[in-house]
Amino acid sequence: MRGVAGEVRRRVRRVPPLTLDAGIAAGFATVSLLLGHDNVPAGWERLDGLGSALTCLINLLVVARRQAPATVCLTVFLLWAGYIALDYWPVVNSLAGLMSLYTVAAHRPPRVAAGCSVLLAVLWNFAGLTGEESSWATTLGQSVLYPVILCWFGNVARTSAERNVRLAEMAGQLRREQEENARRAVAEERVRIARELHDVVAHHMSVISVQAGLAGYVFTSDPDTARRALGTIAGTSGEALEEMRRLLAVLRVDPREMAGGPAAADRRETGGGEPADAYEPAPGLDRIGAVVARVRAAGLPVALRTTGERRPYPPGLEQCAYRVVQEALTNALKHAGAARVDVRIDHGADRLTVEVRDDGSTPGASGSPVPHVPPSGAAAPPPAPSASGHLSTGHGLIGMRERARIYGGSLRAGPVPGGGFQVLLTLPVHPAAGPAPPRKGTTEHDQGAGGR
Repeated sequence: MRGVAGEVRRRVRRVPPLTLDAGIAAGFATVSLLLGHDNVPAGWERLDGLGSALTCLINLLVVARRQAPATVCLTVFLLWAGYIALDYWPVVNSLAGLMSLYTVAAHRPPRVAAGCSVLLAVLWNFAGLTGEESSWATTLGQSVLYPVILCWFGNVARTSAERNVRLAEMAGQLRREQEENARRAVAEERVRIARELHDVVAHHMSVISVQAGLAGYVFTSDPDTARRALGTIAGTSGEALEEMRRLLAVLRVDPREMAGGPAAADRRETGGGEPADAYEPAPGLDRIGAVVARVRAAGLPVALRTTGERRPYPPGLEQCAYRVVQEALTNALKHAGAARVDVRIDHGADRLTVEVRDDGSTPGASGSPVPHVPPSGAAAPPPAPSASGHLSTGHGLIGMRERARIYGGSLRAGPVPGGGFQVLLTLPVHPAAGPAPPRKGTTEHDQGAGGR
């Protein structure tokens, strides 16, 4: 039954107001004409041509009730008073008068509705005194009760409509703020990635400078060394150009996205405002183990598994994988309530795949996730730390997807069947020119506390 009523309300709301009011006015006019030509009580005149015309005019004015509520109400009352003065039965046109008062109460301030209510009460008593079918007490009670009920319902409708308007404005403002926050988060993440790529490019240029100096120094005395140095310069300069292309792509953003300024949430500030890690090497795959160890120390069991043959990757690509693992572990630590998290790094022939998967939350007595408890003897971690030791910015998925896009990869994040959450990063890689440095097969780091 509720479903049927809700469907009826939705269909009625889709009808244009003017069309709906025209239907109401036509219905009122039809019912009033039928009632006026029916058995009229003694003392009142049956409807004739003039009475029918007045009845149609009074009821058809309801069409304009939303456009000019007070004007329509006063006009209906005036015509209704003339109709009663001609000794026509007042009940015939009561529907239009009552609807007009309700509309005033629903669309105008209470003082306007109160004035119209007084007019309806006077008109009702005038009709009661003219006829003989009702006692004076009954007429007086009706003249008070009916306007009060109509004004109360109209006031409820008006306040509900005003509240809906305010809620719609607040929802629109909230949506605009969310869109602006999302744009700002993307811009801040791009600036942060650009800063990291800048460090990578600076490293490449330093290598080129050193190798160029070496090649010039041994050019005549040791041609083989000079050739190797030039080969290193060629390879490094190619990587530098590729990173520079990515850097320029990152910085090519809408100026509106820069309104919030660069992100500072991932930097540790020293007393003088200098970033403490400004001169540290860019993190890569080799530092994922340290991130896993920090998360384990915070009380979340994590298993790290590496498959495939490790080979050299561009520093920016390694940094992308590192940041995705870092953010995914931070989210698991903060939100998952998971009993275990698995981190898998697969060195494929043409792609690097990183997967972070937890096995879902463990509900407590109240249905909320149970917080992780650090191992015995370990200090409790501060609230909601990130895997890197910094506070999370709250825009993790935005940053992860932006990094994957820059390196031509893809990132999927979402719940998995059976419970839990998965972050899957895939980055295309070009076959390495040289042999892999050395880690082959599968390496597994078991859980810190109570490993297998």
